[in-house]
Amino acid sequence: MGDVIGTITRIFDDPPPEFVFEIGSGQIAWARRAKGKQVFDSGAKEMDRDVLAISPAHDNMLRPEAFFQAVADLAPPPSRKRPGAVLILPDYCGRVSVIDFDDLPKKPEEQMALVKFRLKKSVPFDVDNASVSFFPQTRVEGGKIEVVVAVIAQEILARYEAPFRSAGFWPGLITTSTLAACDLMPTEGISLLLKQSGGVLTAAVFRGRTLKMVRTVELMEVTPQEVADVLFPTMAFMEDEWKLKPERLVLCGFERGEGFDDFLAQATGLPVEPLRSPMGMAGEANAGIQGFLTSKGAA
Repeated sequence: MGDVIGTITRIFDDPPPEFVFEIGSGQIAWARRAKGKQVFDSGAKEMDRDVLAISPAHDNMLRPEAFFQAVADLAPPPSRKRPGAVLILPDYCGRVSVIDFDDLPKKPEEQMALVKFRLKKSVPFDVDNASVSFFPQTRVEGGKIEVVVAVIAQEILARYEAPFRSAGFWPGLITTSTLAACDLMPTEGISLLLKQSGGVLTAAVFRGRTLKMVRTVELMEVTPQEVADVLFPTMAFMEDEWKLKPERLVLCGFERGEGFDDFLAQATGLPVEPLRSPMGMAGEANAGIQGFLTSKGAA
């Protein structure tokens, strides 16, 4: 169960749903399965940057009518059956954590109560009025169970979901960009993903495909030094808590030619590589889509 995306997408039967949408600060990226095939067409619907203000703590919709219209422009022709859709939300609209437990109760409702108890002091909203999903990964050395937890305020989730339902889609899976992109990470060794989107940096630590830690931080500016100021405390935590050092840095969402690769390689002494999928280079707007399609064998 160390395969993160395989776990959260197992609720779907093949073939994958007809539509996959990834919401960013300035666009909605989309992929649509060609009729009767596993192949997906893709594109993006651009939005003004002031339509959304992505945050885990307040309403993200600055101009809800513009967001509704952007989604409506992507709506399929009317039919009796609502097409299935995956919604991939921005990392920063919720929280993803990895929490370790000595053991978990057998009953799901007792597991949920324990997870919510551990979350109460770590999220900037009421956990009891939030949407919480979790799944255990493989037991780690020492017998602890590492549980990946995704949580988002119910009001924020509803505001993202409503325009898609109104446009005729059936959102069967809602997840976040980095979780959806997990299947693009190297399968061996210790990797540290640095994913930038809309001025928000997500740092995620992987041991193979097992997720160890996720940090999501707003940057003052998207510069190599700002990224390094998040990277080095993350690496120090890895070594202090787990005696682990990353074997590589994986970058996503940074402008090529702006020196991020060279700066971080020189600062850390680690090899730096881009996040890739069978579809090509994964970017700020579509890493989650590419990860999801890869997990379903559709990339």
